[in-house]
Amino acid sequence: MPHDQPVISVTSRDGHRFELIHVGAEQPRHTLLFLPGMGLSARLFIRFAHSLAERGIEVFIHEWRGNGSSSLRASRQSNWGYRELIDDIGAARRAISDHAPEGHLLGGHSLGAQFACLSAATEPQGCRGLVIVAGGSPYWRVFPWPMKAVMMATMFAFPFLGSLFGYYPGKRIGFAGNEARDVMADWARSARSGQYRPAGMDMDLEAALQALELPVLALDMADDWFVPPGSLEWLVGKLTGCDVSKRVIEAKGDAQKADHYAWMKQPDRTAEAIGEWLNATGG
Repeated sequence: MPHDQPVISVTSRDGHRFELIHVGAEQPRHTLLFLPGMGLSARLFIRFAHSLAERGIEVFIHEWRGNGSSSLRASRQSNWGYRELIDDIGAARRAISDHAPEGHLLGGHSLGAQFACLSAATEPQGCRGLVIVAGGSPYWRVFPWPMKAVMMATMFAFPFLGSLFGYYPGKRIGFAGNEARDVMADWARSARSGQYRPAGMDMDLEAALQALELPVLALDMADDWFVPPGSLEWLVGKLTGCDVSKRVIEAKGDAQKADHYAWMKQPDRTAEAIGEWLNATGG
């Protein structure tokens, strides 16, 4: 689906090319790099970005490797994992540095919220705060039944499908998009252990998360069965050095449910919560 927003072209260290969608504010007071959820294209968050822009927040929407403007598509011949995704975010952060010389916020939805935390942990310089939207850890033990059973099944099924097809065929099975097999292997490892130990990364990400000292806003969607409170708690529990503020976003009046995805169609309450938090923290 086309859009009419300006973009910034980014090239990662390994040559991967992608674009950031830029939604500017008239008098920006903050700059946010926002990371979509798994399998979601950057363009799906344009409405949310405009709502943030009305509150003085300039937004750059990240594009995941394999989606939308990305020069790559997952296949048996084209594979990557969390390490490459973290590298892409680092490239995006460097690309927006001219717009945010005094630093930027990192935020994300669902899996994107996890990666916002991981990117800040690997490169804390320049990050002024974290915004978690409907995000949490996939650790299976923190999910209630029957979702616990679903998580137990998927953390084995998804890597198996990745090995079988050479990539995870999300479009075929109806969950997320097509993903690289190593992305799903790294995801499953975190779902089984509750820790971030991506293949090919020497850094101790768990220790790096604990070492962060940032203001954090964690937004929990009231009707989100996909990310229950325990999942969010497990993620923010890793940020022991951070000042974490939590808020529940509820549906208002005849609005759609405040669930894992519906908030994107009516994002004003989420954007309002972020604006209020920034005003309160002086961020």
